[in-house]
Amino acid sequence: MQDVTDLPFWKLVAGYGGADLYFTEYFRVHPDSILDPDILKSITANPTGRPAIAQLIGNHIPSLIRSARELQQHPVAAIDLNLGCPVPVVYRKNAGGGLLRDVAQIDSILGALRDAIDTKFTVKTRIGFEDPDVFEELLTVYARHSLDLLTVHGRTVAERYRSTVHYDYIARAVEVMPCPVLANGNVVSAVKAQYVLDQTRARGLMIGRGMIRNPWLFEQIRQHRRGEAPFLPCGRDVLAYVYALYEMRAKPEFRESSHVQQMKKYLNYIGLGVEPSGRFLHEIRRVNTQTDFFRLCHEFLDHSEPMPLEPFDIPLKETDFMCGTHS
Repeated sequence: MQDVTDLPFWKLVAGYGGADLYFTEYFRVHPDSILDPDILKSITANPTGRPAIAQLIGNHIPSLIRSARELQQHPVAAIDLNLGCPVPVVYRKNAGGGLLRDVAQIDSILGALRDAIDTKFTVKTRIGFEDPDVFEELLTVYARHSLDLLTVHGRTVAERYRSTVHYDYIARAVEVMPCPVLANGNVVSAVKAQYVLDQTRARGLMIGRGMIRNPWLFEQIRQHRRGEAPFLPCGRDVLAYVYALYEMRAKPEFRESSHVQQMKKYLNYIGLGVEPSGRFLHEIRRVNTQTDFFRLCHEFLDHSEPMPLEPFDIPLKETDFMCGTHS
């Protein structure tokens, strides 16, 4: 997730059990692009002990080939093409999920990249831009290019995060693709993870927003699948996680207000699991000082009660970027 799941965050999350495999933030690729040095550090200084996949986003074939070849000079487990990003500033440039409007162009890009990539080649996709009827055609194209892994987020780009996840489309991908498929979308707890695996028969799961809210999620899933009772954090465990995030994000050049603003990227997700009324999420978005930030966190999290494993269905405005179905 761009500007969120970076190298410092990888290091922090690895301390909570961590993932089996990590995808970098996406390298923006265009004719004048260079490999972003901060994202590249996630590969060259990977602190997790687990494989890292380098993610590309763009539509200019010569530049994608150039970037893929440069990345293969580093210890990457695979090169991934992002065909799923639903952010308007990205898809309006016909990149990320925007490419799903042009299956022929996707076919050309995948063919060129498959020829240029000597390591494993993976793709992340949504099920269409506005209409999922294109998904069968997309799967035919994906199967043609000998992908090593396909990750499917079970929504269209237009749905962003507002709809329920269409797990039946992921199951269809599992059925027809010759490569392993990862299921993505609203994996928010160990129980939900098992449900998604049962519904889709996917080889594994990609988790983003759910892990930001609950960094114990990867280990909870492992515990659940072993038949063990998953670890249940209390309020103070989450409060300690917030402090760790704050320290992780501390930079000498940041003004206090800028640091607090940076933290809101994480609290937007964490806040969905703090209390059901939405008051915490509303108020944390409006603080500007470190004192007010931690005063509010202590008010809601300085307790020993267990935290919910699923996010609350907090009512949000239709224009809110977090608006949608989170469980």
